[in-house]
Amino acid sequence: MKEFDIIALGELNVDLILNQIEGEPEIGKEKFAKQMTLTLGSSTAIFAANAAALGAKVAFCGMIGNDSFGDLVEQSLQKKGVDTRYLIRQDKYATGATICMSYDEDRANLTYQGAMDFMSLEDINPEIFKTTKHIHISSIYMQSGVKRDLVKILELCKENGVTTSLDSQWDPAEKWDLDYKTVLPLVTVFMPNETELKFLTQSQTLDEAIEKIRPYINAAVIKCGSRGSLLMRQGKQDRVQKALLNKNVVDCIGAGDSFNSGFITRLAAGDPLDKCQQYGNMTGAVNTTAAGGTTAFTCREDVERIGREQFGWS
Repeated sequence: MKEFDIIALGELNVDLILNQIEGEPEIGKEKFAKQMTLTLGSSTAIFAANAAALGAKVAFCGMIGNDSFGDLVEQSLQKKGVDTRYLIRQDKYATGATICMSYDEDRANLTYQGAMDFMSLEDINPEIFKTTKHIHISSIYMQSGVKRDLVKILELCKENGVTTSLDSQWDPAEKWDLDYKTVLPLVTVFMPNETELKFLTQSQTLDEAIEKIRPYINAAVIKCGSRGSLLMRQGKQDRVQKALLNKNVVDCIGAGDSFNSGFITRLAAGDPLDKCQQYGNMTGAVNTTAAGGTTAFTCREDVERIGREQFGWS
């Protein structure tokens, strides 16, 4: 028996969210924001918190500083039911932070990567490869150390019988230099969205991108927003799962991460991939019923109730 169902390995930072801003920032000038929120940030943290809310036993492996922002990150994860024993506290680097300037339905982000950019395989407690069924890796372009050691990390997972998922996410530098032909054969489930996949494969269309990764995947699930998701498996026909659309969206922050949490929670529980896809579509939809990436995820029973009552999920 493994102690954890899932260990999330990825970026950690705080989000400083500014709303009701009086105009756009200008060099040499000062503007006012009427509202401010300081909260736990990062896609991987949303994934971990929501997987824990869905009933999985989740731990987090990431690097933060020995500072007040690091305290906020650690305490916030613990409040969400995520085990923090594998967090790495670092004196040399500060905890990462993102300033989110919100303008109506759009936003501008400025991120200081801090400690998360420096974590590498040598910092990671090797115990993680023994204590969990599954390791989810996310946001590798935000973490140059993890990106550099990704193949070694995935090989260690495979050697220890640990299944893996990878959501590489957006590349802020827009280099898209992940060697997917080497990486994807080592990944149990690849989980990009359609835009990221097209950039990664330097493709003009989604169909072109799909055919480029097809020879290298074990399985992949591609998130296509309001069109749902596409499941690819070696030796099987591709499977489209239509989206469960919310007519009264509060916001879509973290919807992709919430999809991931639902999919991987069911994968770690032993469900077949088509059932994981259905559940992921449901959790992604439920995410849009409340503000932020984790608010709708109080417990599995509530999430599934919302799925049934608002989206007809069964």
